[in-house]
Amino acid sequence: MVGYLSVYQSLPYNRIMGLFKDFYSLPLSEGSIDTFLENLSEKSTPEYEAIQQQIQKSPYVGSDETGCNVGGKNHWFHVWQNPLHTFIVAYASRGYEVVKKYFQEGFSNSIYVSDSWAAQLKVPAKGHQLCMAHLLRELTNFILNLGSPWSKEMKALFLSAIELKHEMTENDYVHPPATVAELNAKLDELLEVDYTKFHNKEQAFIKRLKKHRESIFNFLKYYEVPADNNASERAIRNVKVKTKVSGVFRNKEGKGAQRYAKIRSTIDTTIKNGQNVYAAMIALANRKIVRAT
Repeated sequence: MVGYLSVYQSLPYNRIMGLFKDFYSLPLSEGSIDTFLENLSEKSTPEYEAIQQQIQKSPYVGSDETGCNVGGKNHWFHVWQNPLHTFIVAYASRGYEVVKKYFQEGFSNSIYVSDSWAAQLKVPAKGHQLCMAHLLRELTNFILNLGSPWSKEMKALFLSAIELKHEMTENDYVHPPATVAELNAKLDELLEVDYTKFHNKEQAFIKRLKKHRESIFNFLKYYEVPADNNASERAIRNVKVKTKVSGVFRNKEGKGAQRYAKIRSTIDTTIKNGQNVYAAMIALANRKIVRAT
């Protein structure tokens, strides 16, 4: 129940203590709550490692990260997810080293969906997919602030591609409709424009698209791959909710953040598979901890 309230419902320790006192006349201490969460974290290790393995083999992986305060220092939560699994990690760095630590072999079977953060784009994978939602926001900004005709054309092209994604059936990825080739041809045409007189921010945007040309329309090549990284953003948003309600993770070594990541990964994967979260917490609580001697 403590795991359910702290990790799933984001309650801080003092409110959990008040709830148990008022509902059940049980005077829990912060130390007891801390011990319960530590035990649940240990007991969730088999599921956590299994989730990591499933993510490694997935044909599509979305990834994102967000900052948090751990013991007064900047840390990062990283997430890797697919439709059935969510794997969250708390780490002291936002950089590529976290990928090397948890997914040393990369994602040879996966199309890797992310924003344009350099550490994500260098991840070894079968292919990459840039988040179209991020690209569309940048194009909208160029249109509103620069009045750019080129950005209007590119935005219209991206919206047409996303609309086509919604219309395509699974068979269309085996035998692509002619529209896919037409969209790709239009994309190549727009990327070959003479942009030397464009605003410097728009120039940088076009250079980035040219560099990652093969990562723009992969969502039209693979049935499982979405056009955006919104699912990853939703998966990592729970961390922001937790810190907003409960405050910082106080443990300076990041232990509290790490066990939150493990238990939350189990909870989110439980939800994705249509299972009851509280029942999953009960199953974990009833498991014995096996420690090496």
